[in-house]
Amino acid sequence: MNAREPAFISASRSARLRQMLVSHELEFMMEAHNGLSARIVREAGFKAIWGSGLAISAQFGVRDNNEASWTQVVDTLEFMADASDLPILLDGDTGYGNFNNVRRLVRKLEQRGIAGVCIEDKQFPKTNSFINGEAQPLADMDEFCGKIKAGKDSQSDENFSIVARVEALIAGWGMDEALRRAEAYRQAGADAILIHSKLSRPDEILEFAREWAGRAPLVIVPTKYYSTPTEVFREAGISTVIWANHLIRAATSAMQAVAKDIHASETLVNVEDSIAAVNEIFRLQDADEYSEAEDRYLSSGRAAGAAIVLAASRGKGLEAVTEDRPKVMLPIAGKPLLRWLVDAFKKQSVNDITVVGGYRADAIDTAGIKLVVNERHAHTGELASLACAVGTLAGDTVVSYGDLLFRSYILRDLVESEAAFSVVVDSSLTDPENASVRDFAWCSAADDRGLFGNKVTLRHVSSGQEATSAIASQTPHGRWVGLLNVRDTGRERLQAVLGKLQARPDFDSLDMPTLLNALIEAGEAIEVQYVHGHWRGVNDLEDFRRAGDFAHAQAPFAAAGGSKTNDASGAMQ
Repeated sequence: MNAREPAFISASRSARLRQMLVSHELEFMMEAHNGLSARIVREAGFKAIWGSGLAISAQFGVRDNNEASWTQVVDTLEFMADASDLPILLDGDTGYGNFNNVRRLVRKLEQRGIAGVCIEDKQFPKTNSFINGEAQPLADMDEFCGKIKAGKDSQSDENFSIVARVEALIAGWGMDEALRRAEAYRQAGADAILIHSKLSRPDEILEFAREWAGRAPLVIVPTKYYSTPTEVFREAGISTVIWANHLIRAATSAMQAVAKDIHASETLVNVEDSIAAVNEIFRLQDADEYSEAEDRYLSSGRAAGAAIVLAASRGKGLEAVTEDRPKVMLPIAGKPLLRWLVDAFKKQSVNDITVVGGYRADAIDTAGIKLVVNERHAHTGELASLACAVGTLAGDTVVSYGDLLFRSYILRDLVESEAAFSVVVDSSLTDPENASVRDFAWCSAADDRGLFGNKVTLRHVSSGQEATSAIASQTPHGRWVGLLNVRDTGRERLQAVLGKLQARPDFDSLDMPTLLNALIEAGEAIEVQYVHGHWRGVNDLEDFRRAGDFAHAQAPFAAAGGSKTNDASGAMQ
């Protein structure tokens, strides 16, 4: 970095472009044609962008004949300016009309933070200079001078630059005409002159530079005479070199090759390692910045949450239907049990979903989830599965059994709880539909459905296999559904309690009620959200048979025309 670069970086975009044009060093601009390519140009180290008319037209799939309107071009430039803080010099063709069009163009470019515009002395609509250039008529010199004056009079930013492009050499009008026009454009107020040539050697460009003798900054586009050593341009006193169309050409050849290969081979395996990774596209799109902003600006409300689904079990009593899949992949009313859970989570903005698999984890559909595997699932319980995923805990997280169906309000109310820990308890102990669920819950108060708003906390949960507390001799207040919400404020405390349980010699056999009870014993208040039905656990074949009826009732009305009996029995196939 040289001594002038810090000041250069802090200057406005238009001031930086002007500094490049008048610099005593040779400067370079690289073509870009959209936001992504603009960001690539910046990362490559260039100090300015050439908003190429050819490239912008090409990315629209139209010809470089003013077929893309000037408003479409300006809209594209806005994305480019947003994606990169580099100054942009627009290839503005002929100014898209007469002097009045140029005035409006300059004002609109300034509004979008564009540093300058280059206009060429041909007639509107223009044709690319390399397509039969000798036959293309030039604009009247005086009229073109009027465009330059109109543009300069319209700018509000003193550093906004207008570069006048001389096409006399392209059109075959000769050196004298090129010099005459360039001088007229300089006197009309042009900040720099772009002299263009289609020859494969730089001879006429170098001759022009000698005759021009530094009267104003001189810009060149060595697309045709690309083999000329760059040092030649320095010695000739050139101000700026524009690499005018090379990113769009590189992208085109790459896309053609990849498309052809995929079409011929009908597979991605041949190209995947040679193209940019999807994560590289995310990086260029600044996806990380969005995630950071989401954390900042959504933290005061309900942020996007996470979930851990415990789904390592084959399902005791379900062996007849789980030979080739785990319980979580059993079909319920037309889609796997896991998909009902995932859809329910995503509906409540719980998008980061980790599923702990075990038995036949290879059969779990991983769309929309992250899968971790409890390799010891055959010899361990629920807490061992949770331990496999506890490292993924970040922010608010719902821990859920993998065999649940429930109405959407249950999860909605749970994730909206402000408590560090909260659970769902069903107070309908006599509900025959969930008779297989044995996780009985004792709470600080019974479910008084007329006293909404009273805080109720969990005292104890028992799976029914053993009574670990004197409270278990009392009538329970309900069944724990299998949903635990952990706010970010309670995350480290839960991990600490789980860590202590892992030190126990019987850890491999421990279940989720053990964790809840350990949290209570550690002094944590676990808030209870009472419900009265409206959920199903799938623990045996009878539950599985009934699950189709319950799931069918949750489906959209448009999908509810079939027979419930058929849905339930269909799940058994």
